[in-house]
Amino acid sequence: MKMRESQVLKKLRAGKVVNCTKINLLDPRVTDIAAMYGFDCLWLDKEHVPTDWVTVENQIRSAKIHDVDIVVRVARGSYSDYIQPLELDATGIMVPHIMGLEDARKVVQITRFHPIGRRPIDGGNADGAYTTLELEDYIKQANEQRFIILQIEDPEPLDELEAIAALEGYDMLFFGPGDFSQGIGAPGDMNHPKLLEARQRVAEVAIKHGKFAATTGNFNNLDEFIDMGYKFISIGADVVGMNNYYNLLKTEFTDKMSDRSVID
Repeated sequence: MKMRESQVLKKLRAGKVVNCTKINLLDPRVTDIAAMYGFDCLWLDKEHVPTDWVTVENQIRSAKIHDVDIVVRVARGSYSDYIQPLELDATGIMVPHIMGLEDARKVVQITRFHPIGRRPIDGGNADGAYTTLELEDYIKQANEQRFIILQIEDPEPLDELEAIAALEGYDMLFFGPGDFSQGIGAPGDMNHPKLLEARQRVAEVAIKHGKFAATTGNFNNLDEFIDMGYKFISIGADVVGMNNYYNLLKTEFTDKMSDRSVID
């Protein structure tokens, strides 16, 4: 018995760029629809979205049907908040607002098994194939096939960025521009010099220390970020797509009614 291999890690380790999109809506059918289109990864959010673990479990299942990875951004809390997505067989977790080296070290300690960390062992859930994976295989495969992302989205951790990047036991540094812009006192200014400098630095330091660089982007800056060294880029979200679609429907309907009024 083998744990499902991560498509994200397979592509990243082959030097390829990974595509991801964010899912805010809770219905697993939304996850199913997005996964149908062959994204490498879908991003679920426990930091900002009021979802429960049963819903997350069903969302993960709907993605696995299509062999698509799921990363869950966890809420900052106890170790249970970090490991439960992994036990539900999420392919990775993203930990927001890493504030320094000691913070990063604690995350690794509770999310990686021996010999890297001291993640609590169960094995009776989906990731351990409900106890059918031998313990030694379970620990080894979980450390190799499940990824940990640390988010750098505040100015405070920049002083220890080199040490954070050098820390063993996690896979990606994710630059979060939104909260970073707020942290430097320029909310929403995506072209602020401090933000541009930090984005460049996160990519450079991650690559220097053998980590993958990750961030959010769009089609206008995709090439720029890839050239900068970013290999994991999340573009778009389900709620954005729905807003655009319904706005288009309403606009077209209004235009049609306007044309009919002119004719009538």
